[in-house]
Amino acid sequence: MKSSLYRNLQRKIIAVTLAVSLAPLVILGLTIYSGFAQMARDKIEEQIRYRAMAQAEAVDLFLKERTAILCAMADTHTLCDMKDERKLSRILEVMNARAGAFVDLGVISNSGQHLAYVGPYDLRGLNYYQQAWFGEVMTTGLYISDVYMGYRQLPHFIIAVRRQEGSNTWILRATVDPDIFGGIVRSAQIGKTGDAFIVNREGIFQTRPRFGGDILSKWHFNPREFGRKTTVIEGLNGRGKKTLYAGCWLRNGKWLLVTTQEAAEEMSGLFGARNTEIALVACGILAIILTTIFTARMTVNHLRETDVRMNELNAQLVQSDKMAALGKMAAGVAHEINNPLAVILQKTGWMEDLLEESEFRDSENCQEFRESLHKIEEHVERARKVVHNMLGFARKMEPHMEDVDVNATLRQTISLLENYARNNNIEIITNLSQDLPIIASDQSRLQQVFLNLLNNAIDAIDKNGTIEVKSQSGNGLIHVDIKDNGRGIPKEEQKKVFDPFFTTKETGKGTGLGLWVSYDIVSKMGGSLGFVSQPGKGTTFTVALPVVAPEKK
Repeated sequence: MKSSLYRNLQRKIIAVTLAVSLAPLVILGLTIYSGFAQMARDKIEEQIRYRAMAQAEAVDLFLKERTAILCAMADTHTLCDMKDERKLSRILEVMNARAGAFVDLGVISNSGQHLAYVGPYDLRGLNYYQQAWFGEVMTTGLYISDVYMGYRQLPHFIIAVRRQEGSNTWILRATVDPDIFGGIVRSAQIGKTGDAFIVNREGIFQTRPRFGGDILSKWHFNPREFGRKTTVIEGLNGRGKKTLYAGCWLRNGKWLLVTTQEAAEEMSGLFGARNTEIALVACGILAIILTTIFTARMTVNHLRETDVRMNELNAQLVQSDKMAALGKMAAGVAHEINNPLAVILQKTGWMEDLLEESEFRDSENCQEFRESLHKIEEHVERARKVVHNMLGFARKMEPHMEDVDVNATLRQTISLLENYARNNNIEIITNLSQDLPIIASDQSRLQQVFLNLLNNAIDAIDKNGTIEVKSQSGNGLIHVDIKDNGRGIPKEEQKKVFDPFFTTKETGKGTGLGLWVSYDIVSKMGGSLGFVSQPGKGTTFTVALPVVAPEKK
């Protein structure tokens, strides 16, 4: 009947969870796609505009940095220094180390004569008086040229600064590496159809475009269609594809940085997002279904396990009631035994007094009588300790402190179990340190701990094995190791070893209280009880006891 109830509960959980989860997911998916599509349409133009503006700022910064370092070199060196080509070469090295992208460096007089040159081209002795850039530099003091061919017959552009030194006027000119400059511009290219390039006001390419054109060739668009701010224009590219053009002016309107992107590629992100969303929603639905089924089964299985656990707890409660009754009985038995023990001790004392009288003192068996009385008192004391332990279990009594020799306690405990171990072909090997100090502790309770641990070791071996008992002291502690080569404790059970009523023994062979009681006893003595176990190889329990001097007990 319970199985049928669990199956019906599982079906209801699955049905309700799916109904509540799937409808909102589908509605949410449609809403998100609609909003995302509208947002994407609004953002496409903004993105390409931002890309052009950001790249224009990067190019402007590049030119300003190179112009600044060229001005600094001109201001901090004399014409005499600059005319020395070894020093000029060193200056070029410094400029490239600081900023980079300089191809060559030249010093030109106010008459256009090349006074000194460092670079890969043969430009020494040339006169630039007729060059357009020369007049601009002499007039404005600072000039960045458009790309031109010049004497070297290769596309390049220069940065030149004028320096007035007394009555002498001279120009320091540097050529910017077109590959590095073009690479900076091209870094704004995105996707398969994206492009980025620079044109001047006449539409002449200053850097090489990715598609359809070359440096110093004419762009098919009119640059003057772009406004002063970053402007986005839609038109057809050289391949007849609808394209978005974003333009941003540089150098006070002398250059226009353009980034382009085909509209179809820009919209492909939206289509990809739509397909991704459909896939995500489908995966979400599938995940919800699988998770719901898994969760429902897990919940029902947990309920079943809880039922089983409750039955086990009920059994443990019954066992606890039995142990409580046993504790009460132990207290009663201890009380009943204490009375006869007191009488026996009283009578032995009276008999010892009698032996002091002359008629018995002179008897030839007097010494034998005394020894017998001593034996009686010794066993009465032993019985008294057993009674004390029973009361301690029943009433949770605190340890009774006395002078304890740990090695002697171990030997006494081993002697109690030696025959039992021998009958099971188990050898108990001792390795006891001879320099253990006498400590203040409770011998009977300590013996109970060792007895529990040795009993467990014998049960773990069952037949044919060895138990090693080792004692040693150090760092204010006495360590006692009880090692067996039995079956060991499974890893999943090791964390429950000290739990009350937990046992790995067969039903009827253990109550699950031995280690719990032992752990409690050692803890009250201020020590610790731990273990290391390897399944199939054995277990080592370690008792650590604080060294408490007898006079401090």
